[in-house]
Amino acid sequence: MGDPALSRRGFLAASAAAGLGMTALSGCGDSDDEGSSDGTTTIEWWNISTTEPAKSVWADLAKKFEAQNPKVKLKIVQLENDAYKSKMTALIASGKLPDIFHTWGGGVLKQQVDAGLVEDLTDRTKPWADSLLKVSKEPYLLDDKVYGIPFDIGMIGFWYNKALFKQAGISEPPTTWGAFLEAVSKLKSKNITPIALAGKEKWPGMYYWAYLAMRTAGASALQKAYDDKDFTGDEFIQAGAHLKTLVDLEPFQKGFLNAAYSTPTGQAATVGNGKAAMELMGQWAPNVQADAGKGLGKDLGFFPFPAVEGGKGAITEVFGGGGGHALRRGAPQAAVDFLKFFASEATDLELVKKTGTLPVVAGAESAITDPNIKAVQTQLNAATGFQLYLDQAYAPAVGQEVNDSVAALIAGSKSPEQVSQSITKSAKEEQ
Repeated sequence: MGDPALSRRGFLAASAAAGLGMTALSGCGDSDDEGSSDGTTTIEWWNISTTEPAKSVWADLAKKFEAQNPKVKLKIVQLENDAYKSKMTALIASGKLPDIFHTWGGGVLKQQVDAGLVEDLTDRTKPWADSLLKVSKEPYLLDDKVYGIPFDIGMIGFWYNKALFKQAGISEPPTTWGAFLEAVSKLKSKNITPIALAGKEKWPGMYYWAYLAMRTAGASALQKAYDDKDFTGDEFIQAGAHLKTLVDLEPFQKGFLNAAYSTPTGQAATVGNGKAAMELMGQWAPNVQADAGKGLGKDLGFFPFPAVEGGKGAITEVFGGGGGHALRRGAPQAAVDFLKFFASEATDLELVKKTGTLPVVAGAESAITDPNIKAVQTQLNAATGFQLYLDQAYAPAVGQEVNDSVAALIAGSKSPEQVSQSITKSAKEEQ
């Protein structure tokens, strides 16, 4: 949600094109998108790039594409993450999707494909899509067919304030859950808020439970549990118990249950303004921190989610995903041409240099200069397992239940056992 590094969860400021949104709801997929009387093809592009610098960079890329394709007009609709998902749900129900739309792949994309709403890009994007990094393409492959083209890949990890860690006497980022809890206690003892959390937007809290489940049960267990429709195993209950232990330490900022992610008083700004020591977030975090707050500059560091003592998962198993674009079924060739333009090395280099995106084109890796983005890239390259965001990997109803149940645990209204039971119930109800 998850949306800067142009991934699932960045870019959650107020929509720069909210006025376009409602117009788009009534116009998506209409036949007049194909062309006008003067031969101009208008294609509608929905994305979640609403914070700087991504917002301006993407607008410039759209102009560049139009300059190269004078008979094509791009109509950009930019929506904040949760608003985007809400409107897309409405569009799926109506049977009309935008020509080009943001996707994280996984179970949500599969639902759209199963409804017959998404273009099969397998043949239309060969051979240029074959050269993209393999791991970046996996969320968009369904039954060996291509339904989306990635523009970045990344992972969730802890972004931390080096100065606040030093103030609390924490010399190194923790590598175990026990050491992480100790670090939280040390920060609290110095009257430093350990963690910022956007409790109002449930997906940031989901990251904690998902990673703890990966660390206790192993990365492959999350997909197996979904396939088996059973999240009641001991390791999943342990994951909830570990999260409850953290919550009981009261590590989050005051009013976190009503905090959004990218607002001036939200999670990213709290960290970016030095008012909390950490946040668990994706590779887009530095840009959103700087856009919503001041940003930490050289005081910002990154470390992977710690290993859980006695758990089956390794610290090298990664939770995350990337951003991609899909096309509505029957989209004009100009939309395919735009995907090719966006997946080119020239565009990827621009995204890497200007927005901190992690590259999907091999030749663009040389453009990474930010040490934190390099740290994320290093972790990704060394990954021994990978799990897509649960609210995208799973069918929408199940993913939403994960978010809701974990949010309830964090708020103190559900036990670890109840979280596992609720997710299992939702999985069993999913056809």
